[in-house]
Amino acid sequence: MKNPKAPTTKQTGNRGEQLSVSFLEKNGYTILERNWFYHKAEVDIIAQKGNFVAFIEVKTRSKKNHFSEEIGDLISIGQQKRIINAAHHYIVQKDIDCEARFDLILILIDDKDFTIEHIEEAFYPTL
Repeated sequence: MKNPKAPTTKQTGNRGEQLSVSFLEKNGYTILERNWFYHKAEVDIIAQKGNFVAFIEVKTRSKKNHFSEEIGDLISIGQQKRIINAAHHYIVQKDIDCEARFDLILILIDDKDFTIEHIEEAFYPTL
């Protein structure tokens, strides 16, 4: 039986995104957007630091469900293509003159603690 007090997957994901935003801001990023949609593609966080705009996918797991996947298994080729397409439209729509980067933030979380890993250039727009 599932623990009724355990956070839902959505709650865990929301907490992970908030931790990611705090982490990015502490590391000099300006948050431009959160949960930005273009058609069916959602970009979790769009942030800028220097001359880079980072399109960031956040993956959050409870510590009991640690990450064992490769990056390619965490973000499918289809999802990468959707994010790349969304990024292109965001850059055109906002008339941004910066380099784009596609990052991944991995968060392992439990009730009281978390670990965070920021992988810059987790994938490239060569698909």
